[in-house]
Amino acid sequence: MPKTDRIDAILRKEISRILQFELKNPKLGFVTVTDVQCTGDLSIAKVYVSFLGKQERNDAGMKILNQSKGFIRSTVAKNVKMRKVPELQFFQDTSIEYGNRIEKKIREISEQENRTAEEAGSTGNQD
Repeated sequence: MPKTDRIDAILRKEISRILQFELKNPKLGFVTVTDVQCTGDLSIAKVYVSFLGKQERNDAGMKILNQSKGFIRSTVAKNVKMRKVPELQFFQDTSIEYGNRIEKKIREISEQENRTAEEAGSTGNQD
């Protein structure tokens, strides 16, 4: 396992803990850290998050995270033994939402095919 992968996992776990227990902002809502990707020189960490709720809540949550990234970074520095904690950049992870849309379309197509097959079967049995 490469060094950056281990650091990504440590940062994901620690940032998740900070968001859940230490960042006290009720407007943040339910947020999940889905991934962290550090650059090779560990200067920047891209933090991917997803929110439970509507897009307006997601936008407000992203604003809060960007306003709080100094606090989050300093808290990470206190709790994780690293020479230099990377700069945090937050991005909204839409892959879960995208996956749900694809799953819904597949389900709709499958239901439509089942109805078509049933209609064809019921008209073919008339002797």
